Amino acid sequence: MVVKASPAVAQPGQPIEYKVTVRNAGPGDAVLPVLKVLIPRDVDIVGVDVATCRPGRTPSEVICPSPVDVLVGGTGAVTINGVVRPGARGPLRAVASLTSEVEDANEADNTHAAITKVDEGADLGLRLTGRSRPGRFSVAAVVRNRGPRTVRDAYVMLRAGSARLISGPCYRRYRWLTCRVRPVESGEQVRLSLALRAPRVPVRAEASVFSAGLGDRRPTNNRAMMRIAR
Repeated sequence: MVVKASPAVAQPGQPIEYKVTVRNAGPGDAVLPVLKVLIPRDVDIVGVDVATCRPGRTPSEVICPSPVDVLVGGTGAVTINGVVRPGARGPLRAVASLTSEVEDANEADNTHAAITKVDEGADLGLRLTGRSRPGRFSVAAVVRNRGPRTVRDAYVMLRAGSARLISGPCYRRYRWLTCRVRPVESGEQVRLSLALRAPRVPVRAEASVFSAGLGDRRPTNNRAMMRIAR
């Protein structure tokens, strides 16, 4: 049995996947085996891809009983999807164990663990300001980095009703503008200026900031909203 975690280094507030692969190496059949997986407490389980699996005694436990015997050479797999809590510090330790109604002569390979480090992540914050004039308005998105490292892949996503972009380092995807932010050093603030055209005011704008590769330790300040009127 093997437990693998993906990614190899977890990010706070971001998804993590555990895949448990089992194989009956013999010499006998496994009679109605039961797989138990203990997920780290700092991971919230959001889904399991096997219908027979069920919650265990705690929110961090998944129990997967097999409805049939597993013959020698038989294999199986379970994937558990979760989200790392923003406050997780790690390491994250997931443990899988397998039992059967028939005694196993070699129990050494019936338990396996995956240990995953947790990255420090980022700590981005966002503030919006704006002003209008007939037919157009400007928005300033101020991104602040309170984390310990430079964030080189920060993006701001902005939605402002039916407004259309006039200028700014952004591209439209559906109803959102995705805007690339230059590298933000630790303790630095970066101002992103946009000009938009609006058929009418007031305009309600909402935005969020995120790193493409890093999780965020304090996601509550990653979103901002404002209302622009003449």
